[in-house]
Amino acid sequence: MNNVSKYTRQFFEAPKTEMKWAGRSYVDKAPMWCSVDLRDGNQALIIPMSLGEKLEFFQKLVDIGFKEIEIGFPAASETEYDFCRTLIEQDLIPDDVTIQVLTQSREHIIQKTFEALRGCKNAIVHLYNSTSLAQREQVFRKSREEIKEIAVSGAKLCKEYRGKYEGNFRFEYSPESFTGTEPEFALEICNAVLDVWQPSHDDKVIINLPVTVQLSMPHIYANQIEYMCENLKYRENVIVSLHPHNDRGCAVADTEMGLLAGAERVEGTLFGNGERTGNVDIITLAMNMYSQGVDPQLDFSDIPSLSETYSRLTRMGIYERQPYSGKLVFAAFSGSHQDAIAKGMKWREEHGETIWNVPYLPIDPQDIGREYESDVIRINSQSGKGGIGYILETRFGYDLPKKMRESVGYMVKSISDRKHKELLPDEVYEIFKSNYVDIVSPIRITETHFVQRNGIEATISFDYNGRKVTATDTGNGRLDAVSNAIRSYTGSGYSLNTYSEHALEVGSASKAVSYVEIITGDGKSFWGTGIDNDIITSSVKALVSAVNNMLNAG
Repeated sequence: MNNVSKYTRQFFEAPKTEMKWAGRSYVDKAPMWCSVDLRDGNQALIIPMSLGEKLEFFQKLVDIGFKEIEIGFPAASETEYDFCRTLIEQDLIPDDVTIQVLTQSREHIIQKTFEALRGCKNAIVHLYNSTSLAQREQVFRKSREEIKEIAVSGAKLCKEYRGKYEGNFRFEYSPESFTGTEPEFALEICNAVLDVWQPSHDDKVIINLPVTVQLSMPHIYANQIEYMCENLKYRENVIVSLHPHNDRGCAVADTEMGLLAGAERVEGTLFGNGERTGNVDIITLAMNMYSQGVDPQLDFSDIPSLSETYSRLTRMGIYERQPYSGKLVFAAFSGSHQDAIAKGMKWREEHGETIWNVPYLPIDPQDIGREYESDVIRINSQSGKGGIGYILETRFGYDLPKKMRESVGYMVKSISDRKHKELLPDEVYEIFKSNYVDIVSPIRITETHFVQRNGIEATISFDYNGRKVTATDTGNGRLDAVSNAIRSYTGSGYSLNTYSEHALEVGSASKAVSYVEIITGDGKSFWGTGIDNDIITSSVKALVSAVNNMLNAG
């Protein structure tokens, strides 16, 4: 990379503006949304969608809530033309949805565009021509006046043909490559088009200011938008629209700042599909608003289903870390992150909190169709006791004592590390169950009797290393008496250290689960878990499981 000297800034800063947009802290209402998936997005696909695929995608966009959908360039190909006619002739466009079509400023193209739209209830005819310095000099080799004349003549033709065809048609104009155009010239050419169309309260015009190629930082674009918003003619009857591409990775920032600067409408795509690095991702924009308490007026409550449909129809993948949409965007593998999320969820439950403010989760994943256990707390060798304990509690009903979570956590992590793989919730449960729950070797209790004598006396019958034996001892409680009976027979040296119990709330509320920790003379800790309909039996099973773990480790 020794050629940096051949690059220079290709954007043009707007004449001095007050930067009023900088005083606003967030986008406080939803813009008008226009999906360009079926035009800008479709033309960027390696294999463009078929007619049937486009029809399915169109219906999905309607279901999401888009009221304006750019369906293509009907004069460009028969597939595009047929798609437009199919939507109209089969009455597939809801009355509250407006389709949008793109056209160049050439008469035969404009004529075919209106032919494709004949009989349409509501349509936007989107006229464009490129205006940037680079395009004027290198591609068209035309002066400013000649470029302006292309736009003006196209505007006149659109107005002429609107009068010739049945349908309700509105107009949109884009100075393509706006970000490489001198702002004063962009304003001049847009105002010239507006003078032709004469927008009114009942016939508003869209002026679309695209980031055809990202050339600057987002605040430069915001200043350009503010300049245009404050100087366009007929401003009260003009809808200022944004259409950012993502060459510098700033499409979302460009759009949000452009909205702060006065724009009212956004053209973009689902998941940011589009030419080169893509268009602005409408899902990210909408969910950014949603996360700050602003209704985006679009329904993204089932992102997994939407992702499946999108990938199937476009043959495009979705990056795992794509904001809100990627499979791993809510996933926490880190132990400290898992612990904070688990505690945050517990705090919400304890306090009955209605406002979302959970560490590491900007929105509630369930709002967009994701699940905590499978999408948020993910278990691998980097995971912590908090996340593993959270899965066992929320998915399977086991509220492990704090110290036991550490023991189970180390075991699960070590298995993940050895297998070099992520562990699914069911796999975590199987590890816990096989290593801690109702362990019956080498000791298996077959019968237990209690009498009240010198405290509590326990007589237990059990299998021990293939022998059937009986032992009796006393204690200050049933569990202590059973423990003393086991120690007196086996000669094991340990002490009961921790005991807790609760109802097993997942699966069967009639069962009790008990947890027991024993400590050996040299300070080693062993845990066991027992499950039974009877709380005493479950506690005995937990004790025996802990003792068996100790004996098996010895």
